[in-house]
Amino acid sequence: MDQDRIHAQKPQQDPENWSTGQIESIRNEDGHCIVTANTDEGLIELTVTTAIRDLFVSRLSIAEEESPVGKEIWFKRRGRN
Repeated sequence: MDQDRIHAQKPQQDPENWSTGQIESIRNEDGHCIVTANTDEGLIELTVTTAIRDLFVSRLSIAEEESPVGKEIWFKRRGRN
């Protein structure tokens, strides 16, 4: 399965090659994490490992008990036409 890339903060290298969106939901499915994001192109689903989910969520500016829904992320989609 192709994995997408997600950052909680604006990437310092090649930021023009990244897209932005707001988290609509995060769920686990088949051992992976599916992040649904609202983008300029509409809703999209990004697939990452649970380790990547833990990493980008920990870097969001939220309290430990706060939901990441509505927070902005930067992403690159992999392996899709």
